[in-house]
Amino acid sequence: MIDMTINSDNNELRKYTSSCTRFAILFLFIFNASTGYAQEIDKSHQQWLKNQFSEKHQKLIPIVAVADMYFSCNEIRKVDPISLSLSDLVTKKNKNELADKLILCLGNDEIKSDQALNFGLLGCFHQQLSGLDEEDRKIKMILVNKAILSLSREERQQSFTRCVNAQAINYLK
Repeated sequence: MIDMTINSDNNELRKYTSSCTRFAILFLFIFNASTGYAQEIDKSHQQWLKNQFSEKHQKLIPIVAVADMYFSCNEIRKVDPISLSLSDLVTKKNKNELADKLILCLGNDEIKSDQALNFGLLGCFHQQLSGLDEEDRKIKMILVNKAILSLSREERQQSFTRCVNAQAINYLK
C-alpha cells in the first residue's frame, strides 16, 4: 500500500513538474518575445524619429557636440563664470556664440585635439549620468575618466559620436 502511494505521488509529481516546466518555458518564450518586441519598437521608434526629424537631427548633432565640449571645458578651466546646464547650452544658446565660447575655452587646444574630444566625452557622460545622485555620479565620472585614458583616439571618437547621436535624438523627443 505504501509503495502504491509513493508511485501515485511520483506520478502526480511528474505531472505537476511537467506542467510547471511547460509553463516556465511558455513564460520564458513570451517574456523573450515581448522583450524583443519592446526592443524592436524602441528601435523602430528611433528610426521613425530619425526619418521624421533627419534634417533637424543632422543640424543638432554639431550643436550638441560643441555644447558637450564647452560644458566640460568650462567646468574644468572655468573660463566663463556663468555656468549653464548642457540642456540650456543646446536649446537656448546661439550656436555661433557657443562655438566662440568653446574656442575661447580651448585656448591653444584645437577643436579636433584629444583634449577637446575628452571634454566632449566628459560632457556627454555628465548628461547621461545626471539622473544619479551626486555621490554615485562622482564615482561614475571617475570611472569615465579612467576609461577615457585607456581608450584609443578612434575608440573615443566612436564613443563620442554614438553619445552625441543619442543625445540629439533625446532632444528631438
